[in-house]
Amino acid sequence: MKKILVLSGKGGTGKTTISSALIKLYNINAFADCDVDAPNLHLLFNDFTDYEESNYFGLKKAVINQEKCILCGLCLEKCRFDAIKYDKRYSILLHDCEGCGVCEYVCPAQAISMNQYVNGYLRLYKNEVVFSTATLKMGSGTTGMLVTKVKKQLFDNVSEKEIACIIDGSPGIGCPVIASLSGVDYALLVTEPSISGISDLKRIVKVSKSFNTKIMVCINRYDENEEITNRIKEYCNEENIFVVGEIPFDSKVIEYLNMGKSFIDFDGKASIATKNMFEILIKNVGI
Repeated sequence: MKKILVLSGKGGTGKTTISSALIKLYNINAFADCDVDAPNLHLLFNDFTDYEESNYFGLKKAVINQEKCILCGLCLEKCRFDAIKYDKRYSILLHDCEGCGVCEYVCPAQAISMNQYVNGYLRLYKNEVVFSTATLKMGSGTTGMLVTKVKKQLFDNVSEKEIACIIDGSPGIGCPVIASLSGVDYALLVTEPSISGISDLKRIVKVSKSFNTKIMVCINRYDENEEITNRIKEYCNEENIFVVGEIPFDSKVIEYLNMGKSFIDFDGKASIATKNMFEILIKNVGI
């Protein structure tokens, strides 16, 4: 099974929109949304109503046993995250607790323990297709660990007989992107013709190359600034990266997205160009 990861060095390039289009064009039965901070791939598929949900336990959080607490104040004094407050008694601010365990270590009364805490939720849709996704609680850490669990949940429920799976990754180059890149065959990098677009493309290329992943580039809304588009193509040529698609701006795409539909189901400039990119992927990349 070929594992195809769709990434972008920055947000707003159209990564998820293109991911959904490829899922439909390939008629893929296995895909995942690894943008766990803001998952939205499911919005473009209306039939995902029944799913299995499980808790995700990431960082442990401190809990104070009030019966054991002797009000010495050492926990408040030693906490470097301002996660402990005092109002007649000491208590933990869960959103601020980083799970470092210092308070537990310094407590002379052993009144503090590090307990499991629900940092997010894993969801698995299993009907004709398998779709794995998750939502991280606001302010929670260990994003990369949750992304790894999303991928494992997908692979554990998909037969290796499947031709390919699509993974919609996170924007940027942080922990969730690094976790997404691990073990994939191809990285399709979606960029845009802007100063930040080309700058962030170079960053995500550097990260992707460190994983020895086969890299491809799609330039979305290429006609908004053809001068920068040419600079992107020159850069890709220098780095020996295949530009598989150039998709023009199409105002109809936004209309379809607002209706919760994929633009690939309708005729239009962007739809035709994406279908052409799909044919190139089939013929030249061997996916």
